[in-house]
Amino acid sequence: MHFRQAARTKELSCRPPRDIARHVCLLATVLLVAASGGCMTGCREYIANGFKVGPNYRKPAVPISDNWIDSRDQRISNDPPIENAWWQVFRDPVLDALVQNAYAQNLTLREAGFRVVESRAILGIAVGNWFPQTQQAVGAYSRQQLSQEVGFVAGGGGPGFPRNFSVWSGGAQLAWELDFWGRFRRSIEAADAELDASVENYDDVLVVLLSDVAEAYVDIRTLEQRIRYAVANVGSQTGSLDLANIKLDEGAASKLDVTEAKSNVAQTEATIPVFETRLRQAQNRLCVLMGMPPQDLTRLLGTTTPIPRAPPMVAVGIPAELIRRRPDVRRAERLVAAQSARIGIAESDMYPAFTINGSIFVRASQFSDLFKGSAIGGNVGPSFNWNILNYGRLRNYVAVEQSRFMQLATSYQNVVLNANREAEDSIVAFLKSQRQAQILREGVKAAEESRNLVNALYRGGRADFGRVFFAEYFLVQQQDALAQSEGEIALSLVRLYRALGGGWQIRLDPAGAGSWIEPVPLPDVNQQELPAPEAVPPPPPNPFPGAGAATPAKTPQVP
Repeated sequence: MHFRQAARTKELSCRPPRDIARHVCLLATVLLVAASGGCMTGCREYIANGFKVGPNYRKPAVPISDNWIDSRDQRISNDPPIENAWWQVFRDPVLDALVQNAYAQNLTLREAGFRVVESRAILGIAVGNWFPQTQQAVGAYSRQQLSQEVGFVAGGGGPGFPRNFSVWSGGAQLAWELDFWGRFRRSIEAADAELDASVENYDDVLVVLLSDVAEAYVDIRTLEQRIRYAVANVGSQTGSLDLANIKLDEGAASKLDVTEAKSNVAQTEATIPVFETRLRQAQNRLCVLMGMPPQDLTRLLGTTTPIPRAPPMVAVGIPAELIRRRPDVRRAERLVAAQSARIGIAESDMYPAFTINGSIFVRASQFSDLFKGSAIGGNVGPSFNWNILNYGRLRNYVAVEQSRFMQLATSYQNVVLNANREAEDSIVAFLKSQRQAQILREGVKAAEESRNLVNALYRGGRADFGRVFFAEYFLVQQQDALAQSEGEIALSLVRLYRALGGGWQIRLDPAGAGSWIEPVPLPDVNQQELPAPEAVPPPPPNPFPGAGAATPAKTPQVP
């Protein structure tokens, strides 16, 4: 009885809630000064950063050229480059259909879309941590029996104190760690930057996909042209072989003429299987890009379409626009921003964490008594937790995050440099391949005239077969080099648009951004539709809700 009365007296002598709040605020102030080491500079930085520890992010400076090396070339324009559907400059409807089908069906792009969905969910988790972290409803029932050898008045608690009884309970509890140092807000910043990086990764995958489709298509048309040249030369060389056999029968030529003619035919004919192998491999690569099993696309694509012809001029803008246009550059910068926020998260562990804990419950021995006012209990109050005597671990955690920030900042600068290099490489390749093709066209024309002249001389007996052999062999080499050069013009332009970061803007098109587009049949080549992919998983939820949105919708940030 004395115990209960003393406890009651102590409860009545407790300070009122306002005194408790005052002392909690005083304690928080003392801890803040102690954690800051009394450094006013740190306090000013903490306040300037919006009551968050750690640095506020600033985009790292990057080196970038002022102008392109070949900016004075008349074929290079500083006008803004084509951003949407750059492949249409080739005016090839087959290529247009292939690109659209790859955009609709490519599995790598679909995988990147799932990553965007995942990153958005992670951001939602980070935002949720800013609110009370623990909110639980609890309930329990137990049947208990007290020991007669322990407890209040050993032997069962005295006369009338039951040994066996039931306990019914239910209620709710809450724990809210206050974001005093900005740890949760920094986590939201990091998750938000990671979401941006996942969007940029999606766009980068899209840029690479579009260029890979165009490159595979150009390779196919280039190999078809090389095969056509080879087949035509085999026919011409076979005619020379027949002429050598006739002259041998007439005694007007030696056996050497026949063997040289056979060797020439065999050498040219042997290139055809090599080209056909590469052609099939290019088709297989194109099938995978379109998200379907490899199959022979010869009937589907046809074999008479020429190599895509690139326009002689191209608009490339200025080098500084690469930072805005290229998704891989923007992704690298967003990763730096996310890492900057993680420095603040690591620093917050060096300071005390303030938490408000509370619970309310009902508890009774009989279930019907749970609904009585006397069964209600609860508690509420603040607490703090401070990791002390950590032996420098927390400071080293901060140093680790700072080092990772510097790594990513340096990587970002390197990505910008390589973007500039790739664009310059593609520009010079585009310009020089045009000049090379022009020279080779003149060379092929001269080689054809030489072949015709020397054949006429051999037929009239005024030249030996050695000159015929050399003229036909040289024509084969020149024509094959011309086909490769013409293909290189188209390939260099494709790579230039890829280096400029073009093509991802199609997801901003209201016709295709709001939903996954359906495959379309190719233009009338052989009246055959594009085969549907097999065993392809269903498309993910649209990672970019809202057609025309530059970035996906995000969970609102907590100010």
